[in-house]
Amino acid sequence: MQIGLAGLGAALVTGSADAQPAPTQPSYLCVYRPGPHFLPGRPLSEQPLREHGRYMLDLYKRGVMRIAGGFADNSGGAMLFGADDDASAQAIVAADPAVVAQTFTYELRQWAFVDWEALTQRNPR
Repeated sequence: MQIGLAGLGAALVTGSADAQPAPTQPSYLCVYRPGPHFLPGRPLSEQPLREHGRYMLDLYKRGVMRIAGGFADNSGGAMLFGADDDASAQAIVAADPAVVAQTFTYELRQWAFVDWEALTQRNPR
């Protein structure tokens, strides 16, 4: 499926390329990096991440996680998700089995989106 930049922005914000409204709860970006128990020299597909994958799928099914995946260079991955506040976001990531097992460390940031479509409409040049 191909979507334009506006559709990609909507997909990142809402999880759907067809939806336009911004989320009502804050968005967070979690960047996962190799932790102390990451197996050196092995790609993500050979890391002990089965429970992490199940956790991500559960977050997605519950509408918490919007988009996630591993980096192409096998150096970790990222997840975009919604949470009510910083403490809730921290709890979601801290409960990740890969974080608990120290396969991954992480950096967590609240992410404020720019409504580029609205800016384009105001400044069409």
